[in-house]
Amino acid sequence: MTRLYFVRHGKTEWNLQGRYQGANGDSPLLPQSFDEIRLLAKDLAPIHFDHAYVSPLPRAQVTAKTLITALHQTIPLSVEPGIREFNLGKMEGKTFAEVEAKYPKELHGFRYAPDQYDPHAIGGETFPELIARMQPVIQRAVEYDLSDSANLLFVSHGAALVALIQSLLGTPIADMRKDGGLTNSSVTILEADQVALPYRLIKWNDTHFLNRKLTSSDTI
Repeated sequence: MTRLYFVRHGKTEWNLQGRYQGANGDSPLLPQSFDEIRLLAKDLAPIHFDHAYVSPLPRAQVTAKTLITALHQTIPLSVEPGIREFNLGKMEGKTFAEVEAKYPKELHGFRYAPDQYDPHAIGGETFPELIARMQPVIQRAVEYDLSDSANLLFVSHGAALVALIQSLLGTPIADMRKDGGLTNSSVTILEADQVALPYRLIKWNDTHFLNRKLTSSDTI
């Protein structure tokens, strides 16, 4: 069976500030994030990865390259625009408090009621639109695994990965927040025995290797 390892990028300055980054915003990783990515690499070290796929956004690229270096493996790395973060339109660059004050309806839908989320007023991306561009990247990667036993690494973003992974598991859009969010530098593992969905969840948002108490700014 093909195993899929989904990693959320390391914590950034905007994550710490409680500021939306989205598909067009970005900020540098915090110094501590490099240590945490290396802790993740130590945990994943026994696994041989056949291929890695990464979002084009800098925070994900830095995370992927740091992780691969720390794994001490030669892993082919492909940049996949389809697994970039949600396009959050006018919410990008704003703090959570600013978004709550200015776009309360959109924020509520995005965070708590995905099936009711309508981002047209903010020029954002819907859940179905996001899933439609992300799923094919994963399914192609599974299809390319002719051995049916590859370990594949995907480095992407918190909100996008929650929606993607739940969609791969067959979860309805209304229930996509049922397992909570994903933490910076976490790994979520799925298995696929064929290209067709659904896949099977092995582990959700694993952070046991991080050596600190997590805070609310670590998870989205």
